[in-house]
Amino acid sequence: MKKLIAMAVTASMMFCMAGCGGSSTSSGSSSSDTSVLSINLASEPDYLDPALNSSVDGGCLAVNSFEGLYTYDSNGNLTPGIADGMPEVSDDETVYTVKMIESKWSNGEDLTANDFVYSWNRVIAEDTAADYAYLFDIIDRNDDGSLKVEATDDYTLKITLTNPCPYFNDLLAFPTFFPVYQKGVEEADSTGKDPGKWAQEAGFVSNGAYTLTSWTHNESMVYTKNENYHNADKVTMNELHFMLSADDTATYAAYNNGDLDFTDSVPTDEIAAALKQDDCHVIDNLGTYYLAFNVNADLFSSMTEQQAKDFRHAITILINRDYIVDNIAQTDQVLADTFVPEGMSDGNGGEFKNKSYFDATTTDVETAKSLLEGCGYTFTDNGNGTYSCDPAISLPYIINENDAHQKIAEAIQSDLSVLGIEMTISTEDWNVFLDDRKNGNFTFAREGWLADYNDPINMLEIFTSDSGNNDAQLGVNPTSSAPQNWDEYDALIKKIRTSTDFSARVDLMHEAEDMLMDTWAVIPIYYYNDIYMQKTNVDGIYATVYGMKYFMYATKS
Repeated sequence: MKKLIAMAVTASMMFCMAGCGGSSTSSGSSSSDTSVLSINLASEPDYLDPALNSSVDGGCLAVNSFEGLYTYDSNGNLTPGIADGMPEVSDDETVYTVKMIESKWSNGEDLTANDFVYSWNRVIAEDTAADYAYLFDIIDRNDDGSLKVEATDDYTLKITLTNPCPYFNDLLAFPTFFPVYQKGVEEADSTGKDPGKWAQEAGFVSNGAYTLTSWTHNESMVYTKNENYHNADKVTMNELHFMLSADDTATYAAYNNGDLDFTDSVPTDEIAAALKQDDCHVIDNLGTYYLAFNVNADLFSSMTEQQAKDFRHAITILINRDYIVDNIAQTDQVLADTFVPEGMSDGNGGEFKNKSYFDATTTDVETAKSLLEGCGYTFTDNGNGTYSCDPAISLPYIINENDAHQKIAEAIQSDLSVLGIEMTISTEDWNVFLDDRKNGNFTFAREGWLADYNDPINMLEIFTSDSGNNDAQLGVNPTSSAPQNWDEYDALIKKIRTSTDFSARVDLMHEAEDMLMDTWAVIPIYYYNDIYMQKTNVDGIYATVYGMKYFMYATKS
């Protein structure tokens, strides 16, 4: 998944928006109406509620239909949204006072500081079950457990932190910190058992550049300009039309037929040709494409904790990452030998210096075989560079529908077959896929994480035992073969969050990554970048390294 920024990111890393090269163009437009933009991001979104969304495509929809205290401009700079300037910060850096402009909800009602007090406390409420509730742990609590967030008047918000936080301003631009309309939320869910119900159909109240006015589920969405948006006079597109599909071939055909102005993916077989066109763009991301094991899976039930780690280690070093990047991903992604991606700020004025946990440039069949032999497997040489394994290893792997994910899975399947490992590939609907990973209903899965803000803690905190993004199930009802020290990891993440010594904090983050990588439950493949197609008669769409795309100031000739 997918998201946000700290000020240390360089401009060149934030926005590499140049065309991929070549002189060939594909500039046909989806409509003669220059105020309508036709877009494909992905299939049906899991959630449109900013508090519940944890996907990049859902985040893109959120930043175009909601707005928080801060946002990002086309240069990648943090800038006021409905805040009136940057926060006033106390000398001890724990109290933030944010002045707000006068703004309205899409229904014309006033949006006040109390809307933020309600919205943020809603995120941390147990009944909401928000995956990102842990992001609010940096905010201090009142005796009743509520956040120390106070509306000192209608347009002033006072926020008290537990300790100084180098990335707090960036959190205030993250979708989970966006306001939601209390009356609409509560009227739709009178029992409190379906917190996202209010945003499951078109017509809900929001406060951003657009409102969702039409939604044909699993087919299309229409967002219409919100005339009550505080910056409405600068919004150039009257409507955004979204095609909901994860079929890369179909969406690419729609783009080439002139039915789309923008598509956020390119089929693997078309990438080489697309890279020669002026309407192809590759931008830098800050995140990691990886695979994850469920550490509590039945596969490991007869193994010791060390054997389970060794099994996962063996899988890690059997994968040919060079082949994946050169022949499938094809946009010069950097091979990943760490989970924290290259280029992240260390929160102490420098760049987080990664260490290598394995050699990502090669495969090591002999070491992998030795590790698996230690798990009780025996191998017979087939005389052709491959082996048979006894007992047989069947490894079920799940992906969501996507051409690249399928081809990467097939490449890994071939890599593992050298040692007689049978990896079966199951493709799931996007929302089913998200739920199965979240609930631990899998053995081995395709994963990805785009940073929410530019600090390594964001990559590491997703694996705490109480995180809704901890798909690997580390520390969650652990079996005897799962890592048994995850309370130590939880404590270490808490220590990082509360540390006021930013130099020592860097060392603690390295320690946390060491613990994570020692489980071998997380298998990095490459560091993300993002390829997309945009008609040459369209300008003004911009994106961040966190995968967010902003359409409201686009122009179309």
